[in-house]
Amino acid sequence: MTDFNSRRGFLAATAGAAFARPLTQPEKLDRIASNTWPIRYIFKNRATGRTNPRAEAMKKKYGEITMLDFPQFTKDTFPGVRHMDLFSGLFGEFTDESMYGKSSVTFGENTRTVFEFDPSLPAAKKWLDQLNAKMSATDTKCHHISNNAPRNICDLDEEKRKEGIAVAKKWLDGAAQISAKSMRVNTGGPRIAPNAVATGAYPKNDEIVKLLANAIESFKQMADYGGKVGVKVTIENHWGLSANPINVQIILDEVNHPYCEASPDFCNWEHDYLLYHGLQALAPYAHTTVHAKIWNRWKEVDIRRCVDIMLNARFMGKFALEYEDGPMDGVEGAKFLYKEVLAAL
Repeated sequence: MTDFNSRRGFLAATAGAAFARPLTQPEKLDRIASNTWPIRYIFKNRATGRTNPRAEAMKKKYGEITMLDFPQFTKDTFPGVRHMDLFSGLFGEFTDESMYGKSSVTFGENTRTVFEFDPSLPAAKKWLDQLNAKMSATDTKCHHISNNAPRNICDLDEEKRKEGIAVAKKWLDGAAQISAKSMRVNTGGPRIAPNAVATGAYPKNDEIVKLLANAIESFKQMADYGGKVGVKVTIENHWGLSANPINVQIILDEVNHPYCEASPDFCNWEHDYLLYHGLQALAPYAHTTVHAKIWNRWKEVDIRRCVDIMLNARFMGKFALEYEDGPMDGVEGAKFLYKEVLAAL
């Protein structure tokens, strides 16, 4: 018997009702979100002096756009789709440096200077208002922000970790300004999580415990802040701690907050068996966003099977079309995913 007096019972009952019949075409389209990541090569960007053959070829084929053009691009390219998943690195007007902050980022052994959109700056807030106006004019919505800007979320250096949380809070304010439902924050830390070592002939992993503890504390703070501004903080299986779905489960279970959840990706896994088993592990923790992806690092990605895994877990959110790499360019790949996900729904 369903317990309608509890919130969990009510949600289970309404979710069950939603899956009791096939979705109509408009309902299917409402479950899909466009995604800037596979199309990033046609976006205008800051001049670096380096050439990118892939970007040059795609711009020649499709033209060049900015984030302010993406709402109309979504309507024109994916008929009936109104929701969008926006990558943080594409925000802003690249000719206006007053929207950007400068910071140093270390990749492996290399450190370089990056200019990143800062949603707290006056010029950036005005630009977000422009984006709002474009979305209103095209009847589109920002559903999710795939964010790479907050870093060091589980770092053992306390100052770096606090700085990462502060950046995340600025972005949560910006996400709220454009009415996004959720925003991804990477766990940070080592790109490859530490492995266990033999102690007394039995493996033990003390290093990962320290990183997990910091990640839990950071996501608690970000979830509390997200709850205040109305934007969920999500963890994607991306790299580092989050490459292992058990680590993501640990963080989410320990944080235990309605504004902290998973946003799984179909393909961001470390080995073949995780392709479906990893997704199945995270599916019950996802409520708002999932990345539907094809990536040629895998021999085959069964989109229907992945969609079924999410639906069987009563996922009611959006499937964002994040084609990664393969025989098609990003626009072609996203269009292919649009058809595949639509058919699977």
